[in-house]
Amino acid sequence: MDQDSERARFVDKHWPELVQRVQMVMAIADELQSCGMLHWEPFCKIKAEKTNQEKMRELYEVLNSGGDKVKSAFYSRLEINEPSLFSDLGSTGHHTHSSEISPVIHKYMKRIYSEYQFVTEYNSLPGERVLLSERFTQPLILQKNRDQIEREEEIRSSGERFQQVLGSRSSGDSLHLNSLFDPDDHGISPSSVILQGNSGNGKSFTVQKIMMDWASGDLYKERFDIVFHLKCKEINRIPGEKSLVEILSCSCSLTSHEISQILQQSPEKVLVVIDGFDELKLPQDINNDTSAHTDLLQKARPVDTLCALLRRRILLKSFLLVSSRSTATDTLSKLLNGPQRFSEIVGFSEKGVEEYFQKFFQNEERFRKAYTYVKANETLITACSIPVVCWIICTTIQERFTYGADKTSGLETTTSIYVDFVCTLLEHHCQGLSQSVPTLLRSLGQLAERGMQEQQVLLDEKSVNETISDPTGNPFLCKFLFKRRIHQETMFSFMHLSFQEFFTALYYVLLDEEKSLRKLTRSLLMDSSSKPRFAAVMQFVFGLLNKDVRLTLEKHGLLIRPKTQAHLKEWILEKIKGCSLSSTAVFFVLHCLYELHEGDFVKEAMGSWKKMKLDGQSLRITDICALLYCCQCCQRIEEISNLYLTSEDLSMILPVLDKFKEARLIVEDPSDSDFVKLINTLTRGQTLSSQRVSVFTCQTKYIHNPHLLDLSITKEPSSICIEILLLHHPDLRSFSLTFQHSVIINIDWTRLFQIIHQRDSDVLLSFLSSFSNLKKMKIKVNCLTEMWSVWILQMSQKCRSLTVLMVDAGLLQEDGIEILKSSNTRPSCVIMTINGSICNKPSQKCTDYYDRQYRCNEEVKIHLNDQGFSMETLDRPLIYERMRR
Repeated sequence: MDQDSERARFVDKHWPELVQRVQMVMAIADELQSCGMLHWEPFCKIKAEKTNQEKMRELYEVLNSGGDKVKSAFYSRLEINEPSLFSDLGSTGHHTHSSEISPVIHKYMKRIYSEYQFVTEYNSLPGERVLLSERFTQPLILQKNRDQIEREEEIRSSGERFQQVLGSRSSGDSLHLNSLFDPDDHGISPSSVILQGNSGNGKSFTVQKIMMDWASGDLYKERFDIVFHLKCKEINRIPGEKSLVEILSCSCSLTSHEISQILQQSPEKVLVVIDGFDELKLPQDINNDTSAHTDLLQKARPVDTLCALLRRRILLKSFLLVSSRSTATDTLSKLLNGPQRFSEIVGFSEKGVEEYFQKFFQNEERFRKAYTYVKANETLITACSIPVVCWIICTTIQERFTYGADKTSGLETTTSIYVDFVCTLLEHHCQGLSQSVPTLLRSLGQLAERGMQEQQVLLDEKSVNETISDPTGNPFLCKFLFKRRIHQETMFSFMHLSFQEFFTALYYVLLDEEKSLRKLTRSLLMDSSSKPRFAAVMQFVFGLLNKDVRLTLEKHGLLIRPKTQAHLKEWILEKIKGCSLSSTAVFFVLHCLYELHEGDFVKEAMGSWKKMKLDGQSLRITDICALLYCCQCCQRIEEISNLYLTSEDLSMILPVLDKFKEARLIVEDPSDSDFVKLINTLTRGQTLSSQRVSVFTCQTKYIHNPHLLDLSITKEPSSICIEILLLHHPDLRSFSLTFQHSVIINIDWTRLFQIIHQRDSDVLLSFLSSFSNLKKMKIKVNCLTEMWSVWILQMSQKCRSLTVLMVDAGLLQEDGIEILKSSNTRPSCVIMTINGSICNKPSQKCTDYYDRQYRCNEEVKIHLNDQGFSMETLDRPLIYERMRR
């Protein structure tokens, strides 16, 4: 019987007692969920149970469905988390690892697991920790060097395109943690693995995950008896001379004697993880070292001892896993001897970002709101591939959720997220810099601007060295080696084009006032699309003017000049007050105001914006959010036209529709519920005394949808008119309802739309006649038939509040006219008029459309009131006007 089967039998045999006695249920469940043995939904069900017994019963359902493998994983966690209970029940006879494992190593594993299952975050207060399983998400790890074209494509792409590019890279080339040391296509296993990654890409988290999974028996349990973890920044602080055994002892709970015994007993089953090689303070003559350092107990400077380990002069048969930034990988590769494997953490895939958000929020509603919003922002969702940015964004949104703020105000600006990222790297990833922060950031900005001007995202080594004093120690730069014939060429880049744009913006606002204004003036010149050439840069510039952002920068000695702020604000006011802006320019200005995020100035700017004329093109959610924020800051805008919205967009802007005196919206495939929300918002809210909102439908799902409607709502000081235009209806073209504005219009609009779609005139009549506050009604029909004449007369009788009833008919049939003429119904308080045309040549067959409309037909108006029936012939100019309408 194999080990998994025997462990499963142990779990089944002792289950009744386990249900009653296990206390660390959620710790075990967290670990099972982290290693993929427990899916998110059952994990949430377990977490929701109130008692440990109930949690265990839910857990057993998962164990049974997962079989022996999952039960074996549960057994491993039980052994670590409940050692006393495990001892009472007795084990299966198998150890967690190989049968030769010593009690010393077993104790060491428990200690490692206890320490590594928690993580301290950047903003943690003393004593605050979170479970690693609640944060760690498997990053995308590639085992190939990409060429220059591939690198450029990754850096320039964003949003959905960026994920497609990453997906194409990972196909067949991605690695999992358990396969880092697997043989290659030639059957050769690497003795050293380089784990490269940019700052904030999750190298240290990945190393911590490796350590925890090994200690819990989930990773390398057959390959390595022991795994040591050395942190290079801690090795820098070790004084004097130390042997490798002493250095390893400093990093863990084992004594030098215990370590020496383990290393001598089975060195081929030892893995040493060296974390943060780029932080190691290497001597300048590192490549010329010829010392014969071959003894485990031989003492030397800690950095020399570590280099001897990398060179395989000591502990030859062991395995090495070395993490490093890209800027130090070439140095590392030259030190290492023996078969190497290059791997690179490129951050989160799209699926990884979603998983991270889900783990972070642990609440389906909050997760869905946050992820949906960020996914709609191309810049932010691309930056989320960097794990530390993902953490910053989630932390920001979580804070707003905690204080009950709206999600769009929580993620205030893209610029603020990038500033937080820069400050995080400055504080936690910039030890030992040789220059001040202001100098560092200005030089980065200068380099970024040069690349923008030359349209380059890959920067040659000479240009970088001329601008940056220590590019290899800079956490904001990535370093690449490319093949050029028989040589190698070194190039640098920023993590993504958006970071290059951000640093360019930072450079502009940190210059002295004269240079800053000169560069900004050039950058603000519009191109053929009516927006600046470096539009993204300028949006970052406005974001850097934000008061809170400026205060954050000032803490690092970065000051933005007052004249720079005044110049940019003056420019945006001039653009708004000037000639009509194109749709592209409108949203560029809105995004600049959104990034600025200063309510008083935005109110001033929007106050001078009379009309927004758009081109009816699809918008991003970020465009809608910018519009929403800017409208919330202002009192009133005269007009917005051709604003193209989805159903979701329409729901977002409902709160600000009252800001527009006139709004013409184009809504993609609206539902009845969309119209109901719109009507309720505008009829029940305290809106402007004069306003008109028109909604035109745009069909994408169905070419001929009989349920589609257009809607227009007009508000006057004393009344409100709701006009519904029916598309594809066989008889009724439209109708409008006018109510007194001073009273609440309490109508079941959902029911009204259902009746319209049923096309039952009798039901519609009955429903409309129940409107107690209806003052005026106007309908348009294709033809005034006998049925419609009866309907009109009944409506005038049943709806007691009605004072005006107008009918516009394409054609007036004789039998319909006769019904009106012979009717005894004489409404005492209704002004009733019916417009239409009658054929004055009934015997002649009219084949020409013009003849039918103008020569054969005669336009008439019928009046029906308490004085009786009358009909007048309309003049030809009036006919043309009516046809135009």
